[in-house]
Amino acid sequence: MTLEEVVGCNITDKKMDTVSQALEELLVAAQRQDCLTVGVYESAKLMTVDPDCVVLCVLATDEEDQDDIALQIHFTLLQAFCCDNDINILRVSGLRRLAQVLGEPTTLDNSEPRDFHCILVTNSQCQPLKCQALKDVGNYCEESRCKNQWIPYLSLQER
Repeated sequence: MTLEEVVGCNITDKKMDTVSQALEELLVAAQRQDCLTVGVYESAKLMTVDPDCVVLCVLATDEEDQDDIALQIHFTLLQAFCCDNDINILRVSGLRRLAQVLGEPTTLDNSEPRDFHCILVTNSQCQPLKCQALKDVGNYCEESRCKNQWIPYLSLQER
């Protein structure tokens, strides 16, 4: 391994950590401002009604979801829709971490757990969501597209 490869790996790792942290901050800020839609079906419904309000689509899976054909078909359709409507897309792994970030209770109280496979961050016309984390995640998506990686990937780490 050359010095350039080692330094490049460290920079890439730091960038991924920074973007992961920015994504977590963005999700928390969006949830506080009621600018978050959680769930594959809920997200699809919102995008058919008002796609202009969506600023980011987060598609999350873990290894056990890779063989779920129905979920993969939903993801393909959501990705196509997002590309057609210039909506930033981010693929992530770490559903458990997403649940922690969004305050999902860890104890089961006989309620149906929320579906974190698709999360939309929206912007209302009245009070747009303005935070540095949204800019950072948007810049990461833009940089990825410039590198011909149309759907960037992040791995959220347990903390």
